[in-house]
Amino acid sequence: MPSEDRHRISDLDTLKAIGHPLRLKLYRALHIKRTATASQLADQVDEAVSLVSYHLRKLADHGLIEPAEGRGADGRERWWQPSSRGLTFSDTDFDDAPDKAAVYAAAGRMSFDQHVELYRAHQDARHTWDTQWRAASWSAENLLRLTAEELAALGREMGALIVRYEEAGRAREEAGDTAGRESVALHTYGFPFRP
Repeated sequence: MPSEDRHRISDLDTLKAIGHPLRLKLYRALHIKRTATASQLADQVDEAVSLVSYHLRKLADHGLIEPAEGRGADGRERWWQPSSRGLTFSDTDFDDAPDKAAVYAAAGRMSFDQHVELYRAHQDARHTWDTQWRAASWSAENLLRLTAEELAALGREMGALIVRYEEAGRAREEAGDTAGRESVALHTYGFPFRP
């Protein structure tokens, strides 16, 4: 079972590893499925199994995923799982050199682009979801006036709330409560800007 902690990426090589578009998609797909083989993930991302296997090994080399124990009894298929509950990044780990800051910024933009791609796909397919799911979906923009300390506190409180829902949903699903349960993307950002 993956650790309950999130993996903080603080070194440039690991950031570069997850900063590859296909690797980030594979990590997200594996995080949702919890365990999967390269073949299963290749079907999800529409790539060759050999390419997916290569990128999964690169993620494993950096400790982002690990073999899933007790799966693949015949030994022919390698099962993978995330090595932690999620990933975190902080620009303070990469702001001591321009090349590090550039890689951090590029990885952040690529991740955001994938968030936008996922949300656009949802918007295009909204009509295929039933009324209950359409009513439950939401988006909001909040423009606040905060100090850095208040923004940090808000982030911690929102993180704790998300973890609470994630853990409760996972426990219910593991107990067999799977009816009506879907994967849900929740993207939140908190950053300063000057109008």
